[in-house]
Amino acid sequence: MTDPDIHVPPEGPPRVPMPSREIHAAMGEAAVVQMCRDFYAELETSPIRHLFAEDMARASEHIASYLVEIFGGPPRFSARFGPPMMRARHLRFAITPADRDVWLSCFRAVLADAPARYGFPAEHLPGFLAWLEGLSAWMVNRPPPGRAG
Repeated sequence: MTDPDIHVPPEGPPRVPMPSREIHAAMGEAAVVQMCRDFYAELETSPIRHLFAEDMARASEHIASYLVEIFGGPPRFSARFGPPMMRARHLRFAITPADRDVWLSCFRAVLADAPARYGFPAEHLPGFLAWLEGLSAWMVNRPPPGRAG
């Protein structure tokens, strides 16, 4: 039985390539962690703050370990939490398309100066942004207002 309140994006799972595994080598783990802290600082003052844990610094560690792993670093996320299964992990939160837009805008704000600030390789930024857009679309689990799931 499926929950009628759960929306499944019609485009399905992301169909964009994963971020380059060269990113970790270029940035290093400390820079990825700092980038995630700065991202969560953006989320802290955003309209979607209520979707996140009270301890934002600790919450930022989860996404940092995930990004370290997918950027080509050690498998810290999988070792600690198991397979990512990101959509399943986010189903407990009601995420609308508007929430996704706020989340993306916070990430874009941090990535605006990521090459200079974190050593993020500029040549991999467009691919990472495309991946974030695809992944975040898949996290949407509530329809836009006025539309059935």
